[in-house]
Amino acid sequence: MPEAQIGLSIATPVIIVFAITLYRMGVLQRMGTVSAILAAAAAAPSLFLQK
Repeated sequence: MPEAQIGLSIATPVIIVFAITLYRMGVLQRMGTVSAILAAAAAAPSLFLQK
């Protein structure tokens, strides 16, 4: 597995956890949290599968 895929595998869950944490702290609204999670979840597979 190339280094870029390893980094992406680590970064995507971190982004999701960070968005949820910010939502629980009251920094992000629900729609912002959902948008961040959906964007990370949508970008990760397409970037992961590119060669």
